[in-house]
Amino acid sequence: MITDEKIQRINALARKSRTAEGLTPEEKAEQAALRREYVDAVKQSLTAHLDNTLIQEPDGTRHHLPKKD
Repeated sequence: MITDEKIQRINALARKSRTAEGLTPEEKAEQAALRREYVDAVKQSLTAHLDNTLIQEPDGTRHHLPKKD
């Protein structure tokens, strides 16, 4: 799970990267790892949400969304 502190760090690194100072190679690696973790968390959250989504047909029956690979 991505914490507020990690999101704040992602934003701080993004702000710093837009300055004349830029990011050090270590900060660039940290930024890439944090972004990857954030994207993975968003994908996991979306997948969980879709797994719990039901479609209601006009006749009142409900079924889960079909899974796509």
